[in-house]
Formats: sequence, C-alpha cells, structure tokens
Amino acid sequence: MLAQGETDKDLLAVFDTLGTPEGATAAARLAKKAGATIVLGPVLSREVRPVLAVIGLQAPVITFSNDMALIDSGAFVFGITAQQSVTTILRFAASRGIRRIAIGGLDDSWGRQVRSAAMSIAREIGLESSELPAGALPTAPLPDAVLMSDAPTLGRAGVALKSAGVQLLGSCQGLDIPPEVLGVIEGAWLSSPDPVAFAGFARTFEDRTGSAPGLISGLAYDAVNIVKQLRLGGGVDRSAVLAGTNFKGVCGDVRFRDNGSIARALSVLAVTDGKLRTVAPGSLT
Repeated sequence: MLAQGETDKDLLAVFDTLGTPEGATAAARLAKKAGATIVLGPVLSREVRPVLAVIGLQAPVITFSNDMALIDSGAFVFGITAQQSVTTILRFAASRGIRRIAIGGLDDSWGRQVRSAAMSIAREIGLESSELPAGALPTAPLPDAVLMSDAPTLGRAGVALKSAGVQLLGSCQGLDIPPEVLGVIEGAWLSSPDPVAFAGFARTFEDRTGSAPGLISGLAYDAVNIVKQLRLGGGVDRSAVLAGTNFKGVCGDVRFRDNGSIARALSVLAVTDGKLRTVAPGSLT
C-alpha cells in the first residue's frame, strides 16, 4: 500500500499489508499516523474495508482491486472491472451487427463478475444473451458471438468454433495472453488497455527493473501520476479527485465518480495473424 504525506519530502511512503485484513489494518494505522493525505492501494479486496475503517475521511483510498462489490464502500475502485471491460466489448460487438451472445468462462471471482455484468449490459443495449455453465462451450443453435472471461476458455472456444462463424469476444484484463491462445483465436475481439501506451511504460519499467511489468504495476504507475497532477493543481483530497478531470494513463484514461466507480477508456483489439491490433481506440464519454 502506498500513501502520500503532507510534504514533498514524504511524497510517497510504502506500508506492507502482508496480504491480510489484519496486516491492512496495521498498515493503515501507520499511514494515518504518518499524516497520509491519499492512500494508493491495497490490492486485495479483503484488505480494503479494514483500511477504510482506519483511514475514515482523512484521505481518499484508491484501491487497485477490481472487485465491483467495493463500489459504494468509500474507496475508489481503480482496478479494471468487469463492468468496464464488458461494456467496451459488447458495445463494440453490437455496433458490428452482433445480436445474440453466449456468455461463459471460469467459475472464479472474475468469471462470475463478467457473467453478471455481461447479462446486465446485454439487456441494456438490446442483445439477446444466454449464460453458459462454467467452462462450457455453446451448442446448436449457435449464437452470433461467445464472450469468455478468461484466455484459456476463450482458446478452447477458438478451437471448437473455428469454422462455425461464431465471433469470439474476450474480456481479458491485460495484454499477456499466451501465444498458444493467440494462435487459436484468430479474429477475436478483446477489450484491453491500449497496447501502444502500455508498451512504452513496459519498456521503461523493464529497463529499470530487469523484469516485465504486470497490470498492477501499470495501475500503480497511473495512480502515482494522478497524485502528482493533483498536487500540481493544489489539492490532494476527495473533492480534487472528483473534480471531473480526465486523467491520462497507460491502463486507459480515467475519470472518478462519486460512488467510487471509475470511467475508464479501454481499447478493442483484434487478433490478426497471431498478434493484437487495435481496431477501436478507447475514449471517455
């Protein structure tokens, strides 16, 4: 967990949550004692409410979790959520003539959130939708498209539906899809952070650390830059976060909302010759 203090000297301090609610409580107490004006983190959903219980109204809490159950908790949910990912890909699919979709994926937290968000958004934009059992693939009569929450299940669908004319859709969060999966999902549409923006950050990160960054590293980089922009604007508090500013980031431009949710610009990528190509750049509305 990262926290910013009152002065340039203590711009950024690190407090280890140990990945547990108890550790999050202890870390939050240290951050509060240090006079934190904004908290970046924690990462895990189970750590967020303990941090909020300690920090209270002292400082905004921007968690890197993507758990939509944390919306309205008091924290800002900065992780890429199922709602953001699914809204992007289904609106694009509808604009390309898709009318009937089947929604599936693994029975994990992300998979369940994707299925719930997709069924809701499909109704909202007028798509006919059906939910597949966890890990299952669609059977006849086939839909126009199948949306999968994870790369392995999307890869299985690609093999099974290769010649059936079913459009593959993915709500995978990052750009680290295994090459063996890319090889069998030719033509699939995926929602994702802009690969060009993230690649520039990734090169710099790898040059400095010797290892490639994951999505959380990109989110942390964006969050720290947002804090820097807020400081330049003269205020690092909840009202400044909610001032309506569109903040640029390597994981998509963002705008914060009152209830702790975030509008995020994600791109739509197509798999072409085993590589990812942007077909619809992200935009905030």
